Amino acid sequence: MSVYSLEKLISETRRLAAEYRRTTGKPLPGVSNEIAEYDAAKLLNLELVQDRSDGYDAVGKGAIDGRRVQIKARAIFDESKSGHRIGQLKTEKAWDMVVLVVMNENYDVVEIFKADRGTLIKNIGENRNKRGAMSVAKFKNIGQLVWDDEQGLIEDALIKMSN
Repeated sequence: MSVYSLEKLISETRRLAAEYRRTTGKPLPGVSNEIAEYDAAKLLNLELVQDRSDGYDAVGKGAIDGRRVQIKARAIFDESKSGHRIGQLKTEKAWDMVVLVVMNENYDVVEIFKADRGTLIKNIGENRNKRGAMSVAKFKNIGQLVWDDEQGLIEDALIKMSN
């Protein structure tokens, strides 16, 4: 058993990752995903799963009970630059929705968007991108804002998440 709470460890990871990037100019690999998964679970009432081999990272509770969720992360260090991309979607796996956690240069959550499987598969097909890659801008365009740092959880969006 650790002497530190998970919340404390994530907070320190956030701080160290931001400082590492400021010092080296490079992000720490994998850190944004770990932070995003923790934050998405906490903010959207999700339960992270141990076995990720089925293609999803969490299962919804409450209003989105049982929904299987892929969690994607993107830390945006320079808003003026375009072309930010999210990680590949596991289109061949069983999941119901994807949430995109957008973080700032301090790895703090700024926005969370969601898009359902049908919408994402349709848009990937239209773009002839079979590997499931997508830009952050495209995801935001087809997705729905469900949380932001000013409003917090957007209740109407959460209810629509379950439909």
